[in-house]
Amino acid sequence: MKTVLTIAGSDCSGGAGIQADIKTITAHKLYAMSAITALTAQNTTGVFGIMEVPADFLEKQLDSIFSDIYPDAIKIGMVSSKGLIETIAAKLINENAKKIVLDPVMISTSGSKLLADEAVTALVEKLIPVADIITPNIPEAEVLSGIHITKAEHMVYAAEKIAQKYSGAILIKGGHQLNDANDLLYHKGKYQWFYGERIDNDNTHGTGCTLSSAIASNMAMGYNMAECVSNGKKYISGALKANLNLGKGSGPLDHTFGINSKV
Repeated sequence: MKTVLTIAGSDCSGGAGIQADIKTITAHKLYAMSAITALTAQNTTGVFGIMEVPADFLEKQLDSIFSDIYPDAIKIGMVSSKGLIETIAAKLINENAKKIVLDPVMISTSGSKLLADEAVTALVEKLIPVADIITPNIPEAEVLSGIHITKAEHMVYAAEKIAQKYSGAILIKGGHQLNDANDLLYHKGKYQWFYGERIDNDNTHGTGCTLSSAIASNMAMGYNMAECVSNGKKYISGALKANLNLGKGSGPLDHTFGINSKV
């Protein structure tokens, strides 16, 4: 059985973060492992508290995993401080880790800043260079490229700019700010559009976490980069089409939509 490690924060309501990652990896019939960077008190209506894990304890989690069950792929979600970022980067380099997906969570889709400046610098200088693919949303791509993105062509320009300092693949997620979730993959000097399907579902909590985990799962299974992105987007579409409706805010996806149950 192939294995996938997720390094991210915990969402106690189960829709995003570590919980969404584990559900996604399991739905792909792979073995999920996790290293938790923070505990959060949150639900579908908002985040009400964050308790960060000390860097030395995160390092112990990673040591425990790599020394026993070496991951075939790795997904990295939100890491909220310079110390955690540097700990993760050093460990992945030391262990010669492969097939790394980084969701560079810096700015929310609503435009709220989620990381301090020193953490953003560490993310750009230490963690992004070790990833095989990064999956920024529009605001994050603007920060990484310095380009204001208002149309599809700007996504291409931004990807080209980011690629000047980063050799891995770049998936810029269009999302509702720019288009109907049409995403741009820039890889090895070439770009490819992945067109999103319009799905009438406002319950989108954890879509970014889920997509990056789905891509990591497909990488573990040996698909090429374009196939990983295509398969990941198909999985997201299926989870949205299931129309799960939980909570009082923007609810979670149905990560297990494809699992056949027997009574």
